[in-house]
Amino acid sequence: MQKILILGYVWPEPNSSAAGTRMMELLALFRAQGWQVVFASAAALSEHRADLSALQVEEKSITLNCASFDQFIAGYQPDMVLFDRFFTEEQFGWRVEQICPDALRVLDTSDLHSLRHARQTLLKQAQQNCRNESEKNQLGAVEADPASLYAVMAEDDMAQREIAAIYRCDLTLMISEFEMGLLQQQFGVPAPLLHHCNLMLIRSEVSLPAFSERQHFLSIGNFRHAPNWDAVLWLKHAIWPRIRQALPQAQLQVVGAYPPPKATALHNAQQGFHVRGWIPDAQQAMAQARVCLAPLRFGAGIKGKLADAMACGTPSVTTRIGSEGMCGDLPWGGAIAQDTDTFASAAVGLYQDEGVWRQAQERGRIILAQYFCRAQAAQDLLARLAAARQQQDERRRQNFTGTMLRHHLHKSTQYMAQWIAAKNQLSG
Repeated sequence: MQKILILGYVWPEPNSSAAGTRMMELLALFRAQGWQVVFASAAALSEHRADLSALQVEEKSITLNCASFDQFIAGYQPDMVLFDRFFTEEQFGWRVEQICPDALRVLDTSDLHSLRHARQTLLKQAQQNCRNESEKNQLGAVEADPASLYAVMAEDDMAQREIAAIYRCDLTLMISEFEMGLLQQQFGVPAPLLHHCNLMLIRSEVSLPAFSERQHFLSIGNFRHAPNWDAVLWLKHAIWPRIRQALPQAQLQVVGAYPPPKATALHNAQQGFHVRGWIPDAQQAMAQARVCLAPLRFGAGIKGKLADAMACGTPSVTTRIGSEGMCGDLPWGGAIAQDTDTFASAAVGLYQDEGVWRQAQERGRIILAQYFCRAQAAQDLLARLAAARQQQDERRRQNFTGTMLRHHLHKSTQYMAQWIAAKNQLSG
């Protein structure tokens, strides 16, 4: 493969989200092979986006429902097209197949959106049974086994759309082994269509501050991501008051891109609850914190904030959903807690006990070394892409379901897009 086209749902922001970090790692890997890479997106240029020119990656702004994309891709003729999340495959997949039918089509889910949505639905259902807002804020993390998750996802439009996109592509990159198992065992997705790729840019700190040199707590996450906003609410109204009761001088820094007014309104210095919003160097802030708090009541995928915490030697307290897909059978680098009281107690314990803290830090180091081996992940991904390319024709013949879904959805999407394009021409 020589020419790669990446269709981005948004422009990469490695300092704002784990998805942005993952995309930058993929771009760097592809460029290291000597491949020509174009990153195209219909999204507006964002404030914190990365400078792709530093990787010699060409940027291309594209338009939805417009034949100009057909002209662009016909001129470029990529060997592989990578769709960043299933939304972009829905929007551009039929155009790619029509103009460049021989291009390898790869989907990067980032995380399984339909799984995250199902867990959010379960949390909302549980909150509906609460008598007031206080009870809603006290609820712990969602607990549902794969069969229960399937029951919710199977009736959800998002799951139907996302899994259809997986079938329509030649290969889908999955960031979590739990999600791989869910798709294969509950939904019957064939294993050859999936590849576990936990490739992420995790920076190693050369010198880590000691326990005595660190202070306070840190919570980090893009405020536009629903699980992160829910985590802030759980912290503010339930967990943090319990921590402050035990540690009256403790301070919590809440950091993340795009904080809305409702988030900044939660700032209260007297309570030690500081909403700072976006900062240029989240790694530095993480390395200075003593404990990272990630009380995720729902979500999916791998949590970049927790990988960063381990790289910075910062023990973390999170839920089972937070640690999912990140450590296998290895003990967590901190504590896992499902309810408010247990979460707060674990945070206080880590903050006060240096011996427990050091043990958690070492466990985080082991997880990174054994579970996030970048060199091996990169080698495995390149080998899988090469095999998918070499076996492309035969794999497509065997994937009749994907062929059928492309025929039906792409036709309807094509006609809708052409209608919108014609309408835009008339109005223009």
